[in-house]
Amino acid sequence: MGDISVREYIRWLPADPSEPTSTIVLTTPKRLFVDLRVLKPTVQKHGDDAGGDVTLPLSRLDWAIAGTSSSALVPSRGDPSQQIRHGKWAHWINSRRPDCDQIVDEGDMFDVPSDPSLTLETGRMLNPATGVETDYEEVWRSEPIEDVFEGGLTCLALRMENDTEAGKVRRGLLVRLGQYCQAFARDGDSITVERLKWDAEQQRWVTQVRIGDQPLPTEVATYFAHETTLDDEVKVGDTVWKVVEKA
Repeated sequence: MGDISVREYIRWLPADPSEPTSTIVLTTPKRLFVDLRVLKPTVQKHGDDAGGDVTLPLSRLDWAIAGTSSSALVPSRGDPSQQIRHGKWAHWINSRRPDCDQIVDEGDMFDVPSDPSLTLETGRMLNPATGVETDYEEVWRSEPIEDVFEGGLTCLALRMENDTEAGKVRRGLLVRLGQYCQAFARDGDSITVERLKWDAEQQRWVTQVRIGDQPLPTEVATYFAHETTLDDEVKVGDTVWKVVEKA
């Protein structure tokens, strides 16, 4: 089953919790994920265009990651007789560095007794503000996956890969899961991300975040998702995206 995870806060111990970003992770049933973290506010408006979203500058992107995830029960470090859920997130694309194939984030996951929709993640990673590895806590809220207008389609994932012989990374991953669609593409140093959400009242997909200028197959993954089949290839600009998962 897929998962929509919305981060409630991050805490770099021993500091207080905070949430400077809008962070959502979409994970497919086959464990492909797109994780977008955008500094608040995520929508800019100007002039008399009260409802018009505009592209945000790259400086507003805190972090974008895409790849594959896994989890397993492992012995607790504090009490080996007890098992805890340990998660791993292998990076395939990373907005902070092009050479990310060997990067795997890890964290221990705990249920929050007071709210079954929340998960506490603990671990240790590089704090970008200090450049020092630091213990952290993150609380994630699992959002229900909703059906949208075409009915019956829960998930769609498309992938683009065209790395060059010179080592230039040219990759992209899009995950559409229920009412959300997120895409992340990297072409050398060029970064593009987009997040859309289905608006049931307006009966249309609304762009919540857009950074960068590379074309992305978001229209195919939203309005025309029901017309796709596994292994379909979709040309967008000068890139080809392949349907790698559909459910």
